[in-house]
Amino acid sequence: MIRFNNDYNHGAHPRILEALAQTNTESYGGYGLDEWCRKASDEIKKYLDCPQAAIHYLLGGTQVNYTAIAASLRPYQSVLCADSGHINVHETGAVENAGHKIETLLGVDGKITAAQIKEAANSYRTSDIPEHITQPKMVYLSFPTEYGTLYSKAELETIHTVCREYQLYLFIDGARMGYGLGSEENDVTLRDLAALSDLFYIGGTKCGAMFGEALVITNLELQPHFRSYIKQNGAMLAKGWLLGLQFYTLFQDGLYFDIAKKAVDYAMQIRNAFQTKGIPAYIESPTNQQFVILTQEQIDQLSPKYVFEFEGKYDDFHSIVRFCTAWSTTQSEIDALTADIETLTI
Repeated sequence: MIRFNNDYNHGAHPRILEALAQTNTESYGGYGLDEWCRKASDEIKKYLDCPQAAIHYLLGGTQVNYTAIAASLRPYQSVLCADSGHINVHETGAVENAGHKIETLLGVDGKITAAQIKEAANSYRTSDIPEHITQPKMVYLSFPTEYGTLYSKAELETIHTVCREYQLYLFIDGARMGYGLGSEENDVTLRDLAALSDLFYIGGTKCGAMFGEALVITNLELQPHFRSYIKQNGAMLAKGWLLGLQFYTLFQDGLYFDIAKKAVDYAMQIRNAFQTKGIPAYIESPTNQQFVILTQEQIDQLSPKYVFEFEGKYDDFHSIVRFCTAWSTTQSEIDALTADIETLTI
């Protein structure tokens, strides 16, 4: 079976495995206070133009999300999020379990707008009973979104302006950051994200690492005691150098960007194959996730050879499915899939 159901179905990039093996007999300080975490942070900062940024290494995306939100908000404060946002639909209420309400906004292709954020924030500001409702204090975005779509630099700048006007923190989930940055349609850089957000993270688990995410905190008021929040939330890895070494390997010569771009290029081959066959996309995604509308017969034709994700019914005769490429996808796998797409029954 060839897997296109997610972007974390292989272990790690060979260079990471090699680096782990080469350093296996060495000993390091614990809890992320080691030379590899320092070196990794130095490499990442080269892309940020933000020397004051604090970078922390955690194990996974959900862990980063609820730790960052819990550390940033007071108990009566809430998070604004697209209704399709990962923290709302795929994290088992982790943020709510941390004590914070998620206020959802209706997304379009996974995205929300500055106008929606302003309306929600202004509703609280003008409320006659603010003590009876939660105060929106953070905006949560994903880059790319759950549907593989991207915010443009102009959109992020407008959202940033509203966040400053209403004193909202802007937090960007970057679990698939590499695949967003690697898209031909993207005009956002890590430097832009550092300038326009208060905190964001660079995903490793889905982008070549065995595990791990790099959380970047640019807002100085959110930096004090953050390590205490990491420890309190069970997110502090004793062998922290295993995270630092992986991110150093990914960023020391741009490997992170190269492998993510290749995955996006493969996804575009899949998109083109479906378009050529006349099979419609559910959402036009310029990144590594491709959502298409298939008949049950077409699903049955592909299922014996490929694993892909069922996203829901489109109508009585069609379903929405996702094909997801990854850093580990090969050209031979793409060639096999695109050839089989050509043979699908229409």
